[in-house]
Amino acid sequence: MKKWYESLFENYARTYDKECFVQGTVGECDFIEEEIARDKSLKIIDIGCGTGRHAIELTKRGYNVTGIDLSENQIKRAREKAQEVGVTIDFQIQDARNLVFDGEFDLAIMLCEGGFSLMETDEMNFEILKNATKALKGKGKLIFTTLNGLFPLFHSVNEFYKSKEEEGQSQCKECSFDLLTFRDHNAVVFEDDSGKKRELRCNERYYVPSEITWLLKSLGFKKIDIFGAKLGAYSRDNKLTPEDFEMLVIAEK
Repeated sequence: MKKWYESLFENYARTYDKECFVQGTVGECDFIEEEIARDKSLKIIDIGCGTGRHAIELTKRGYNVTGIDLSENQIKRAREKAQEVGVTIDFQIQDARNLVFDGEFDLAIMLCEGGFSLMETDEMNFEILKNATKALKGKGKLIFTTLNGLFPLFHSVNEFYKSKEEEGQSQCKECSFDLLTFRDHNAVVFEDDSGKKRELRCNERYYVPSEITWLLKSLGFKKIDIFGAKLGAYSRDNKLTPEDFEMLVIAEK
């Protein structure tokens, strides 16, 4: 039986690109450029690249990017979009839990929950972090976002999703946050690319900063910084607080 994150992206590429939470690409790539000092010689891997928005924007700016995603449909759309704007990118269908890369990249990015935190077990999520780390060169850097476990300790996740609802956008309902596992079980209601209304039962993991720090230290990262993730406006000036729904993690070997 297919997992929810496999079913979700079967026919949801064009609709996905219209979602409010994927509209911050340019600002997010500005931040990535700052983090790598605009060094065009660096190789970048975009893990859970979806329809390729970050990979395409960075390639347009002159970077060498490889994009991987579990969804054949998302990768197909990413290739179409790259062709439309005249850039060549190596987009591959790969499972982040079983990446084939070893010491090939200077930077790995996993943005907008690109695989990590969507898996149904902590072990699977850790495999994604481990494989992202393995894909990096000796002095590589990892930049990713994940759900902030501090947020549901102070707020209702259900109320947050309700406040973000927009006409024509996907909606999360029936949120049930488990304090023992830090998992949110919810029903996502969305319209696929065929205009068909669908509903899936989802299960996402929230992480607290100390967990992320411990996981990354166990993988050999020496410098770990965690900030609040603002859509389209990533910055080291954004101190992480319980008001941030997502956190931005920057780790260096």
